[in-house]
Amino acid sequence: MKLAAELREFSARLGHDFAEPEHLIQAVTHSSLSSTTRSDNQRLEFLGDRVLGLVIAEALSDRDPSASEGQMAPRFNALVRKETCADIARELDLGAALKMGRSEMLSGGRRKQAILADAMEAVIAAVYRDAGFDVARALVLRLWDDRIDAAKDDARDAKTTLQEWAQARGMKPPKYVEVGRTGPDHAPIFEIEAQLSNGMAGSGSAESKRNAQQAAAKAVLAQVENLND
Repeated sequence: MKLAAELREFSARLGHDFAEPEHLIQAVTHSSLSSTTRSDNQRLEFLGDRVLGLVIAEALSDRDPSASEGQMAPRFNALVRKETCADIARELDLGAALKMGRSEMLSGGRRKQAILADAMEAVIAAVYRDAGFDVARALVLRLWDDRIDAAKDDARDAKTTLQEWAQARGMKPPKYVEVGRTGPDHAPIFEIEAQLSNGMAGSGSAESKRNAQQAAAKAVLAQVENLND
């Protein structure tokens, strides 16, 4: 079976030459295009999530032998969450290779975080099916490498940290206010401002309110750290 040009290009960006191209075809097929003759990527996504989890858990354990389970758990969650998978999918331009129904495509499906994240996990499973666990592990470690090394910092929940800082000083919990929204309805960018009762505030923007709130909290924490310095 010969791959279409966009899939050959994606395969090159991924760094894996599929011995059985049908694995990749299934991995990039969204449920909006599935039929009795075409399988979508949902089953592969289920499998890929487990492969990714095992590789990341092993990598965290190997790279920081002194870390406790309590320290590794938030790092693990930060590395396998949908936002991280979608970010890596964007770096690979996986959206350009996705196969989906016309209505989903017109609604911005190639840029949707959930679709990209699921497809990235499906691609991991496709590599696992095509070449085995060792090759899939090497792929994940290559794509996630810098993020694994930075997991100690990335795993810190900024909203929780900011709330604990405020409460320790007798302040009310931070407020998170949506102060702006840009982009089309199907792919909005939210701008959120985190506000403390002492007047400190910081803003952040992202494709989801959750991530925008985290970014806003980080902006306030940066101000706090500057004050401490």
